[in-house]
Amino acid sequence: MSAISRDEVAHLARLSRLTLPDSELDQYAGQIDSILSHVAQISEVDVSGVETTAHPAGLVNVLRPDVVVPGLSPEEALSGAPSVEQDRFAVPQILGEDQ
Repeated sequence: MSAISRDEVAHLARLSRLTLPDSELDQYAGQIDSILSHVAQISEVDVSGVETTAHPAGLVNVLRPDVVVPGLSPEEALSGAPSVEQDRFAVPQILGEDQ
């Protein structure tokens, strides 16, 4: 017995706003049925005693410590700027702005 019918595939296609020709409904019904059968097989595997995981490799905190360090001074930050105006980067005016 199929896990999904041709009519259910047509319904899913309508919900997904897909237009499928009749010839493809049977094709997709078979493919989705195969996928659902494989999922059902996997669901039957006895996993009692197996610890659940979110990742196959045990990860530890891979972030660096959150340590406050001094930042750049305005002079250091602007030292490589091609143009500086009032302790800020000076850039060309765009889009006809007045300021």
